[in-house]
Amino acid sequence: MKYLFIVQGEGRGHLTQALTLEEHLRRRGHEVVEVLVGKSRYRSLPDFFTKGIKAPIGRFEAPNFLPMPANRKNNITGSVAYNLLRLPAFLKSMLYLRRRIRETEADVVVNFYELLTGLTYLLFAPRARHVCIGHQYLFLHPQFEFPESAGRTELMLLRLFTRMTAIGSERKLALSFSRMPDCAAEHLYVVPPLLRQAVLKARPVKGDYVLGYMVNSGFASQVEQWHRERPEVPLRFFWDRKGETTVTEVDDTLSFHPLDDNAFVENMAGCMAYASTAGFESICEAMYLGKPVLMVPAHIEQECNAADARRAGAGIVSDDFSLNRLLAFTRRFRPDARFVFWAGNTALLIDRLTVLPLPSVSSASLRERAFQWLG
Repeated sequence: MKYLFIVQGEGRGHLTQALTLEEHLRRRGHEVVEVLVGKSRYRSLPDFFTKGIKAPIGRFEAPNFLPMPANRKNNITGSVAYNLLRLPAFLKSMLYLRRRIRETEADVVVNFYELLTGLTYLLFAPRARHVCIGHQYLFLHPQFEFPESAGRTELMLLRLFTRMTAIGSERKLALSFSRMPDCAAEHLYVVPPLLRQAVLKARPVKGDYVLGYMVNSGFASQVEQWHRERPEVPLRFFWDRKGETTVTEVDDTLSFHPLDDNAFVENMAGCMAYASTAGFESICEAMYLGKPVLMVPAHIEQECNAADARRAGAGIVSDDFSLNRLLAFTRRFRPDARFVFWAGNTALLIDRLTVLPLPSVSSASLRERAFQWLG
């Protein structure tokens, strides 16, 4: 079968998942005809993705979060206003997505949580079947436990956004830290995370440094402040800072690295602990390699990730990158072998995507159902 990927361009996780899924599909004899990735004015497409993906890459203007002035948390109000002003550009993007789906003759569109995919199916109802994949679809599961700190309005908007990405989809593959029953009412299948072969084959050792990853580079000031107090603890942080292509060495024990997936996995395997802004993918990698995690969420979606990961035994949650708690937690942390078994069962995920028969639904009926759902 011919698959076309549409990928949200924010952060590292969706890109890594797309790389991994392409690997598995090609191994089973399928073809990935193209990978379309949303653009962000604050981030560039990392080299590990452009060099690693085999299919041709296309770019399109897509909605994205604006950071606060300090570039730490996301500016929700500003993001909404900014994206509303860009609606004409997004309409052009949807026309572009429709054209690429048609011209590539894709049988299945795999959507990595990109909003414009759902809106393209709402407005134009492409003939290709639509399947969604991402941890965020677990937010639609009736048994998912949201963090107590999350407001009702925030959660309502998060679930609404998630549903809008999935308009016209025939199934949702919800990546999860642990086993949960499928949810037939939502056409939702709970599946293991998509870990790359480099992670599955890595041999973890306990080094003397803390590894970190931050989506918003504004957190660097917190890291540097803590480092001044504890310069004896080596820190290696990866960041998604636009225009950064070389390692920034602050001193002998603190360095900031541009996104490089192979280097990231190597450093993950050798670190003593991991600190991040609570992206799903890297937390799974840390859990698989037996590393304790400090999570510093930057927005509501990451707050949900962090709460879910804490329940799964990954680590602890904090408001900032003060690493004293992480070092203390490291001494009492014990890896969970059950997660290693669950995450290694990638065949279950691929089977849910390729083997189970997709229901036969016409494009017209998909669009009609989408309009009914939106009220």
